[in-house]
Amino acid sequence: MKPVIIGISGAYSGSGKTTIATRILQRLKGWGAIKYTKTEIYCSVTDDIAILSQEGKDTKRLLDSHAEKVLWVQSPSADLKEILPMAADKLFDLEGIVIEGNSAVKVLTPHIVVFVSGDKKDLKENAEKVLAIADVVIYDKEPPMKAPESAKKFSWDSIEDGIDYIITLVREKKDSRGPGV
Repeated sequence: MKPVIIGISGAYSGSGKTTIATRILQRLKGWGAIKYTKTEIYCSVTDDIAILSQEGKDTKRLLDSHAEKVLWVQSPSADLKEILPMAADKLFDLEGIVIEGNSAVKVLTPHIVVFVSGDKKDLKENAEKVLAIADVVIYDKEPPMKAPESAKKFSWDSIEDGIDYIITLVREKKDSRGPGV
């Protein structure tokens, strides 16, 4: 069976997407992660541990959170529909995949979508579309005005409750899909 996919998107760069990804990965064994970075002219899927484990990189933080495998996908938006599914296929044997990045979330249609709004009011260009499909919204002072009513909302002050809720959603997805998920 296909792995459960959690997509983590955010209002802007630096909103806390990687922090949430690492907190989730610390709790889920046998999971992998994909970090997406938009580039202008080239595509690549990096699995080289020497590159991924460089100090200061989000990929190192994902590895340090005990992700089974980590991939770094770099691509222009126009090529993402082709390269991202290829990267996800490399993690097909895992229990689940955490994918970080707004465009990546839109391309792979995750089972669970987490939106991190941080403390700024402004959303980056493609964030509103992802916010509209969020299952979980994590915010600083107040949830974004356009957060769906159906989304469960957690402040950073209650982040452990938010992570617990995401883990519950993962278990529900696994249970609904039967053995082998």
